[in-house]
Order: sequence, then C-alpha cells, then structure tokens
Amino acid sequence: MKISDFSIKRSVTTAMIILMVLLIGSVALSRLSLDLFPDITFPGAAIITNYEGVGSEEIENLISKQIESSVATVEGVKGVNSTSSRGTSTVVVEFNWGRDMDFAVQDLREQVDLISSSVLPEDADSPMIFKFDPSMMPIMNYGVSAAGLKIDELKDEVDDDLIPRLERISGVAQVNMQGGLTREIVVSLKRDRLSHYNLDFETIINLIRGENINVSAGDVKQGDKEFLVRTVGKFSNLDEIRNINIPVGDGQIKLSDVAEIKDDFADLSTLSRTNGERSLSLSIQKQTDSNTVEVAQLVRQEIDKIKAEYPNYSFSLAMDQSDFIEESIASVSQNAVVGGLLAVIILFLFLRNIRSTIIIATAMPISIIGTFILMYFADVNLNVISLGGLALGVGMLVDNAVVVLENIYRYRSLGEGKIEAAREGSTEVGMAIVASTITTVVVFLPIVFVEGMAGQLFKDLALTVAFSLIASLVVALTLIPMLASKILKVSQEELDRSKKDGKIKSLYKRALTKSLKHRWVFVVLIIVLLVSSLALVPQIGFEFMPSTDQGAFSVSYELPVGTSLDRSNEVSAEIESVLMEFDEVETIIATVGSGGGMSSSTSSHLGNASVQLVDQDQRDRSTTEIMEAVRSTIKIPDLDLSVEEQQGPGGGGSPVNVKLRGPDLDILEQQSTKAVAAIEDIEGLREIEDSFAEGQPEYQINVNRSIASRFGLNVSQIANTVRSAIDGTTATQYEIAGDEYDIRVRLEEDQIEKMSQVSELNIQTSTGEMIPLSRLADLKITEGPVEILRKDQERYSEITADIHGVDLGTVMAQIQSRLAKIELPDGYKFSYEGEFEDMQESFSSLAMAFGLAIILIYMVMASQFESLVHPFTIMFTIPLALIGVVFGMYITNSIVSVPSILGLITLAGIVVNSAIVMVDYINQLRRKGTEKIEAIITAGTVRLRPIMMTALTTILGLLPIAMGIGEGSESTQPMGIVIVSGLTFATFLTLFVIPIFYSLVTDLRTIVVAKVKGITKEEASKLI
Repeated sequence: MKISDFSIKRSVTTAMIILMVLLIGSVALSRLSLDLFPDITFPGAAIITNYEGVGSEEIENLISKQIESSVATVEGVKGVNSTSSRGTSTVVVEFNWGRDMDFAVQDLREQVDLISSSVLPEDADSPMIFKFDPSMMPIMNYGVSAAGLKIDELKDEVDDDLIPRLERISGVAQVNMQGGLTREIVVSLKRDRLSHYNLDFETIINLIRGENINVSAGDVKQGDKEFLVRTVGKFSNLDEIRNINIPVGDGQIKLSDVAEIKDDFADLSTLSRTNGERSLSLSIQKQTDSNTVEVAQLVRQEIDKIKAEYPNYSFSLAMDQSDFIEESIASVSQNAVVGGLLAVIILFLFLRNIRSTIIIATAMPISIIGTFILMYFADVNLNVISLGGLALGVGMLVDNAVVVLENIYRYRSLGEGKIEAAREGSTEVGMAIVASTITTVVVFLPIVFVEGMAGQLFKDLALTVAFSLIASLVVALTLIPMLASKILKVSQEELDRSKKDGKIKSLYKRALTKSLKHRWVFVVLIIVLLVSSLALVPQIGFEFMPSTDQGAFSVSYELPVGTSLDRSNEVSAEIESVLMEFDEVETIIATVGSGGGMSSSTSSHLGNASVQLVDQDQRDRSTTEIMEAVRSTIKIPDLDLSVEEQQGPGGGGSPVNVKLRGPDLDILEQQSTKAVAAIEDIEGLREIEDSFAEGQPEYQINVNRSIASRFGLNVSQIANTVRSAIDGTTATQYEIAGDEYDIRVRLEEDQIEKMSQVSELNIQTSTGEMIPLSRLADLKITEGPVEILRKDQERYSEITADIHGVDLGTVMAQIQSRLAKIELPDGYKFSYEGEFEDMQESFSSLAMAFGLAIILIYMVMASQFESLVHPFTIMFTIPLALIGVVFGMYITNSIVSVPSILGLITLAGIVVNSAIVMVDYINQLRRKGTEKIEAIITAGTVRLRPIMMTALTTILGLLPIAMGIGEGSESTQPMGIVIVSGLTFATFLTLFVIPIFYSLVTDLRTIVVAKVKGITKEEASKLI
C-alpha cells in the first residue's frame, strides 16, 4: 500500500502520528542547547613551559627546540609552531582535522614526559599541556569596583567570596581575575650586611625553608592510647621570621640583622580600570557542554544577589556573549517566521482558496517540529548556523506540499471526488517530489564530509536543511493527501477563476510555442548572458567568512619595549578618555600590562581596552565604522595601535598574515622591513606590523667558564644567585587565616638598580670565599629579541595587517605580486597563512563538495528517469542559476565567502526541482502517446502554476535572510543572496530553456538512434 493511500484510508492513525511528532518534537526542542555557533573542536594543543628570568634565545635553545623535535613524531601532526619569549616557551601543535584530540593530547604528554627529566633544564617548570577549546574563551567580562575599599582589600574579598560563589554556579568552569595586588612577605637583604657576615642568598633561603615546616615523627604508644608525634615549626607571625638564627663564625645572628622583613605586595605587573576608574576585571568561562545563555542568566542572578549583600560594590558588564546569542537567535527565528508568512501569502494569492492555504500552513510547523526531533538525536544544538539552515528551509518546506496539493486541486477542478483526487493527485507527482527532495538533500552530503573550519561550522546547517526537507517530504505524502481528502472543496466561483487563470496559461503557451520555433535564438541569448556573467566574476571579491557585528571590539596598544608600567598607565588613560567621547561606547574595561586575550603576553609596555557598544538599534554606525573612527582619532607618539573586532569561530585576529622563513634573525628582520615597505601603501591595509618589535633592553652577563670553574662554580649557580638578587626567589609560604602567601627573598631594591651594582654582586665559591660577579663574567648593555618565532622547526618572522573597505582576496593578490619582486637570500621564502590560507583550503574543499554534489544530483535523476540523457537536460538549469548568482552578487556588492559557496551548493539542489517536475510530466505524457512538442507545451502549461508557486515561496521565504535583517544575520545573508538571485533568474528561464533543451536533446538522440539502427527519424522518435 502506498503511503498516500494509507494516510487517506487511515486518517485517524495519521492524525495520531502527527500529534505524536508534535509532542516528541516539543520535548526535543526544550532539551536542545542554545549557543552562538556549533560546537567546534579545534585540532590543536599548546605546550607551555615557564623558566623564570631566562632570555628568549636561551628559551628557544633549551626548551622550544627540544619540545618541537619530540612532538613532531606524534601521529597526525600537521604542523608545530613555537614562540620563545622571556621566561616562557609556548609550543603549539596543530593536528589534522578529524584526529581524536583526547588521544592526541595523551600522545603529546607521553612525548613531553620523555624529555622533561632528561633533556629540559632541571629548574624549569614542568611543561603544561592545554587542548584548544573554544569554551575557554570568556562568555562574560565584568569590571568590579567598591566604594571605601582599597584595591588590595577589594581583591581579597573578591578572591575569598565572590569568585568561589560564581564558580559554584552550574555550568561555570572558571573565573579569572586581573588588576589586583598580590600579597607577599618580602625579605629584603642588605648587601653590606651580607658581605660583612660572608653570607650568600642560598644560605638565607635554605634557612627560611628549614624553619617553616611541620613534620610528623610517627606514633608513640602509651598504655592503651596512641599519640601522633609532630614537630610544629610553621611560622605564625613575622617576628618568628625576623628571629631566625643564622650561624656566623663562632656565633649567630638574627635574620633581622641582615634583612628587613615586611608584609607587602608583589611588584605590580597589571592594573585594570572600568570606565576610567580603578577596578578589578573578572572574566567568566563556561564548561564545554553547558548552555551559554543559561549560564549567563545564572551569573547575572548571582551578581544581583551579591549587589544586594554588598551595596558598595559596582559591577560593569563589558561583554556578555549571551546577549548577542539571544538577539541573533531571535532575529533568525523572526526571519524564518516572516519568510513563512510570505510563503503562505503567496500560496493564497495563487490558490485563492482558504482551505488550501490552511492545509499548506499546517504542514509548515509540523515539518519544523519534526526537524527538531532529528536535530536532537543528531546532537545538533540551536545556534545561528543551524537556525539559519532552518530559515533557509522554511521556503522549501512547503514546496513538496504545494506540488501535491496543487495537483490534487487540479484533479478536483476536473470534477474528481475528494478521495480519488487526493489519491490520483498525490500518486502522479509522488516520484517527482521524492526525486526533487533527494536531489536537494544529497547536495548536503558532501558538506558533512568537508574538513577544516568550514566543515565544522556548517555541518549543522547541512544537517538541519536535510532534516527539514525529509520531514516536509513525509508530511507532503501523508498529511496533505489526508487533509485534502477531508476538507478541500472547489466551488463554482473557484472553477470560474481557474478559467481566468487559463488566460495566463494561454499567454505562456503562445510564448513557449514561439520559443520552440526559434530555439537557437534562446541558445545564443543564454550563451551571451553566461559570458557576460563570467566577465563580472573578477569584480566580485573574496573573503573567508563575513564579519559579524557583535557590538564589541578591543583596542590593544604597544609602547616601546622597556616602557614603565606608570607611563603605559598614562597612555591607557588617554586612550580610554578618547574612547569615552564616542556616543556609541557603553563600557570600557582597560588592562595595563597585558596585551589582552587568553594567551597574550604580560609586559609593562602593553595594554588593552575591551569596548562594549550600545545595541545596534541605538546607534547609526556599525562596529567596523566606529573602529575606523577610533583608528583615525587616537594619535599618540611611539604608539603601535591595533583595533580588532570581537569575532566568532573562523574570524578575528589579523586577516593578513605573511610569514618569512629563514635561519638568521638579523636577515629575517632586514627582509621583513623591506616587505613592510613594499606593501604599506596598498589601499585598504591597516595596522601593518612585523614580529620584530624593538629589542628588550637587557644587561647581558657572559660567564667566563674557565675562571668560574677554578672557583668551583658553573653558569647555573651564578645565574641563580643573580636571579635571587634581582627578581627574588620564593623560599616558602606563609600562612595567614588559611591563605598562603609567598615569602620572597631578594636584595633591597635600591641596591640593585644600576649596572655597577649588578657587577658588584658577591658570588660565594665552593670554599666559602666571596668574589664579585665582575671577576667571573663580562657585563654589557644590549638588546635581546622579545620573541623568537618558529614553525616546523624553522625560524620565521611574521607580517600582519588588518583590512578595511576592501576584500581579502584583492589585497592578498596585490601583496603576493609585490613580495614576489623581492629577491630573498637562499634559504628564505614567503608563505601566506592566516585567514587567506583558511580561505584557500575551505574554497578547495567546497569546490570538491560542489563537484560531488553535481554528480550525486545526476545519479539521483538518472535513477528516477531510468535515463542517462534526461538528467543532462535538467542540469542545464544550474548554469542558468549561476548567471543569476553572479548578477545578484554584483548588484548587491556581495563578496564570495564560505557561506555564499554553501549557498551555491544548496542552490544546485533546489534549482533542478522545477525542471524535474516539468520533465517528469513530459515523459508521462509521451508514454501515453502524446507527440513530443505537444507533450512539452502541455507539460509546461500544466506545471506553470506549481513551478511559480514553489519558486516564489522559496524566494520569499529566504528574502528576510537575503536582506540581512537583524543581528547575527551576516553569517547567513550571503547564502540567502545566492539562492534568491540564482533561483529568481533560473526559474524564469527554466520555463522556456528547459523545454527548448529537452527538444534539442531529443532531436539529437533521434538522429543518433536513426543512424545507428538504420531507420527513419520518425521511427526513431517513437523509440525515445
């Protein structure tokens, strides 16, 4: 029994199944998580190793190179990058897409463990391995201040109470704080007293460690009791530290005789301000599988409770990702609803039958709710991309239902009864709509297998559209015939209107008849249009992903290396003052001493300001326009400024990224300077920077190993003594009210400020003799590299830039052209990476997916028609659509990007549907004995209305998306433009070109068959 017959005969069963779908779908919808983008697993991990006080070149040689060579052998590694900076080695390992990252990190850890104890420096920290996870990025950022509290007091309260409360919230992974003072016990040693008593740093540090200890000595039995014996020696007050006895000669002295001990703060490295006032900055990270919107809502509720308990506290929200998510989801949902309403209106205008319109309108929400069930079991969450796919499918959801209902309506108009019209009408077009649905669905199969960012990002869209179309097909073959058999009526007035509609069909029939007589005129016209569209392609730009206006951006700045924190603070205050003059700015959280971001470096010459704008409906300018105004307004000498928009996956950072590889740092710097000079006047480039920042001023101590060895010393011992004197060494921890604070031992600050004071540092030899550092080493003032970058075990320099008002493809073509003219020394070469590399890889993958989609479409149609020739006729609609796409993108100033190519793939599956319905009916008529031309004209006339209805419902359903209405629409608008423009153009031409090509292909087949079989053309035509 056919499915349509079953639904008509078992109407109650069909109704119960539909109600079951509605019930289960509602439950599934309530359990779908809500986020901005799909869950993305980046195939990469970072290995971070700290080696305090060591320069970047030493970090490169001692740590980075060793880790690089070790992890390069791990299975699935695509590339290894490293950054060696003062005190830190960061090695980033990139894996091939599809690699299981849990196993990958385990393999990395095994390789790193092999070299940790035997190859890496003993006094370096253990390497830490972090898997890349987008959930590590903060979802919220608060600025916190409190009236009547000093910043250190505020930090203690926030650290002890607020952060634990926020971290207990379900879904919160971690809360990070910046801008506070860190309490510590400082033991400031006096140089002259140390020399007088012949003491060195190591002796003092070991004594402090040895005195601050609690030790268990075991158990002692006394009678029937057992006592634990413990030696209690932990410091309970500062006087105990001051009174530590130090043996000297035949006597002893107190620690206070050679040092000043005080409860103080660590040297300030960063500070924060909110809207110009000193504050703390709290960034909140969510757990991987948690719902961003729900977590943010819970955080806001907890903040409200904290405000009630601490009325002197002030919280300023600088970034809340959930706001943009909610607004974007609402916008996409609204576009889907508007598109659906437009589609329903079109149906009513064509059918002018309220019952028919109700039947179709009923099918739409049922198909959508059925889609939620499939999304739930496929683990697809609600996000801008998946809902964008659902919105794309809204216009198509009714296509199958329209074709079925229109054919049932036609049979009713011919006088058939309800039951018979429902059965005959649905059966006649059943195979056609199954084929057209499959052709649309199969184009998404290649997208599911596309690797890289494009595949990860748009897999949800492909699945959602496919699910919605499958649901709509089932509804069209079950619910529509059942409802039509029950409630569809055709009045005499409607029959009269159908006769009036015949005038339009008669007009089309005459036009089609004339076009069939002048077939080659149309062929030439199509060729001219195709060539014209190809001529416009170079004028359409290229980019990886369209930027989204999230109403937030960051201003990062860099002063000359070595600039003090106080000077950086003054500059930051000036920048904040300029930003506050913009009416669109709502909140600014500035951090001095940090470049911003999750993995940014910390240094006194860096700074960052996170800027939150008012909502889009409260401002006339876009975020990009405001950023450009900021760039042109901030003019401060010796300031390198970078203004970057907050982006989602696949966006953000510098669009232009050029790497110059080679072994020698000096040559890399020289050639990088040439490269920057060559491209700096390219239109649209902004903030061009190279990785060779001004060198870090440093005192360089070159130990004379032969002299040092005569005194029983090595380089490590001398370096540790110098580091203890200048930076200090943490001897142990001091416990206060359950909290532990470092006890740092160092020289008094005023005794180690000048080069001469460094050279006069006393180093204790193996015999206990004290000799000055100047006897053991040569000291000079120089500049060391701030960072040393490596990729695949080779050094490189990096040139980055932002772009404005021009597309990435055009800019990169000019950059490649200019840099190709630079003659590089042997062993040096340019490579183009970043967004440009991502764009090329994604475009290549999607081009393969498009080709595979075309093949799959052909295979489906060949199976449906049992012909290898008819599919070629139908596939002529694809180049027709491409003509419309090019003209549409040119007129709307659109740029080719990943979403627009996905739209093109989707269009290939949609645009053939009208042709399938037409060719299928032509073949049905010819099988009944109708002559070829008559069959073509009859099929075109009969299928005119359903073709126009399905095309217009799809076009109008997508119109809100193509217009880019609402927040978050940037990621789906290119798809809407491609599909709407391509389908509009192709539908009109399909009504004439497909009949023409069908007749041409049939004539060609007739000639071939006649020659092969030696028969007349008339005889051959009967065989085709």
